[in-house]
Amino acid sequence: MQWLGKINSRIDSAFNPSAKQRKFIMPVMTVVSILLITVLAKFGIINNYLQTIIVTICINIIMSASLNVVNGYMGEFSCGHGGFMATGAYVSSVVSLVLFKNGNSISGHALLPEGLSIIGFPIAVLTGGLAAMLVSLIVAIPSFKTRDDYLAIITVAANFIVTTAINNIPLVGASRGLMGMKSVMNSMSDVIDVPWILIWGLVFALLSVLSIYFLMNSTLGKGISAVRYDEISAEIMSVDTNRMKLIAFTFSSFLAGIAGGLFAHLLGFINPSSFGIMKSTESLVMVFLGGMGSLSGSVLSAVVFTILLELLRPAQILKWVIIPLILILIMEFHPEGIMGSKELPQVFPWLKKLFPENKNRVRPENSAEGGVA
Repeated sequence: MQWLGKINSRIDSAFNPSAKQRKFIMPVMTVVSILLITVLAKFGIINNYLQTIIVTICINIIMSASLNVVNGYMGEFSCGHGGFMATGAYVSSVVSLVLFKNGNSISGHALLPEGLSIIGFPIAVLTGGLAAMLVSLIVAIPSFKTRDDYLAIITVAANFIVTTAINNIPLVGASRGLMGMKSVMNSMSDVIDVPWILIWGLVFALLSVLSIYFLMNSTLGKGISAVRYDEISAEIMSVDTNRMKLIAFTFSSFLAGIAGGLFAHLLGFINPSSFGIMKSTESLVMVFLGGMGSLSGSVLSAVVFTILLELLRPAQILKWVIIPLILILIMEFHPEGIMGSKELPQVFPWLKKLFPENKNRVRPENSAEGGVA
């Protein structure tokens, strides 16, 4: 009966992986999932329409999770995320057009061969993120002494300033908008024929979620959470609250800029009206729908919200009556959102077997009482 014992031990190890095995389960599953989606898209099983929805979900995940860093984990109230998304969208578009598109409306001739866009595209998107971070820095420093409604007003004003400024710059199309980014994506496909925007959407969404996870489970994350519960007590406990605010706000804006870059290259055309207060409102809806301070909630709400918008597309303008109504009902009967402040492993304990143990995990109750170690 030794063979039966060996089989049972292998089954037990499969469902109860060791700590060493847990380190590799999620990375392997993630890589396999991305490769599977790419292969299905390559052979047309996932058509262009579904690819667009998947990339839109990835963009909304980045927007929702990044705004949750400020509104959820730090406890502030930012309402101008669309302005940082606009900055990233326009800067990344200008960089990719100037570098890789002949006949572009900005410089006329490409500075580099179109084939190099495979390497240059992620650089252009990251450049847009850095530009959004710089704009957020200009907004963040004067607003250090503000909280709650005042910060909301400042960020809404920043959103209007950014979109109005873009609306008056003829070089980037002003109110007519900017186009040509699709040709950059097509030039990438000419080199290697794979759905590049889908690949980069999945990769950037994954990296964004991971970066937020590691930030909020670090010492800096404890400092950011301390601001949420009691800023004065956090300062007494030697937390540099201004530094925490600056890190959270600029990091959140950096990710919003990356989302903007992906959005611009997905559609191939952008104009300032695409990034108005309605776009910022979408991000707020996703954060409240998923749960303040829940990374899992941000991801789930982005998926639900994107699919809901797509299902309500035939309703046209009525969808912006239905969606706020749904949000009102959630706030009335389930105000903590889908996940509250919990993560998926807390709701479904069996998921803990897929993750390595994290002894330094930030727990809200501990952050409120213990400050920063």
